[in-house]
Amino acid sequence: MTWQAGNRVHPRFNMMDEREVRPLVEQVGAAELVTVGADGFPRATRLPVIWDGERLIFHMALANDHWRQIADGSPALAVVTGPEAYISPEWYAAKTEHGRVVPTWNYSAVQFRGRATVRRDEAWLHRAISDLTDLNERDRPTPWAVTDAPETFVAQQAKAIVGIEFVIESVTAKAKRSQNRTDEDRCNVIAGLRAGGGREQAMADAMARDLERTPAAQA
Repeated sequence: MTWQAGNRVHPRFNMMDEREVRPLVEQVGAAELVTVGADGFPRATRLPVIWDGERLIFHMALANDHWRQIADGSPALAVVTGPEAYISPEWYAAKTEHGRVVPTWNYSAVQFRGRATVRRDEAWLHRAISDLTDLNERDRPTPWAVTDAPETFVAQQAKAIVGIEFVIESVTAKAKRSQNRTDEDRCNVIAGLRAGGGREQAMADAMARDLERTPAAQA
């Protein structure tokens, strides 16, 4: 598995620290799984995800024919997206100074490239759904466990899903959060976002954490 942080155009501004990547994936908890079938057309399904070492673990409804288009070892892409929001040029100091500013879109995203294989054996599926449940229940006051349900019921429900094992070959993590702006602009953007809704608040929080950790790259 190899890492590619940021992008090839502006890696200094858009790098995501490796220590930030796994927490983001766990916080979001889902990824868009993209594969290409024998007909040459891409298919995508949003799925809950576990990042386990050098693999991703998914499960998919048996009724979803996407899995039938996945041959063993099929090339695949999985995309996890974090906070994102529109950034208005109205928030930049340069707007009143010279006006040479334009809107942009801030976001965080992690892309996994690798190979996917469908798994249908009962033991594998039981472990996958148990691990996913434990991951998402661990911080609750009274965590629910798969073993809380009757074993026969769980086995019946498992027949309605298939597992997808995704072996990771590379990870690309990019965070575009106004890192190329001055501290003044970044603070103004955060203030502007604070007037928005949940999406904007999440981006403001992410940018505020950036500002605490790293100095601005002066534009």
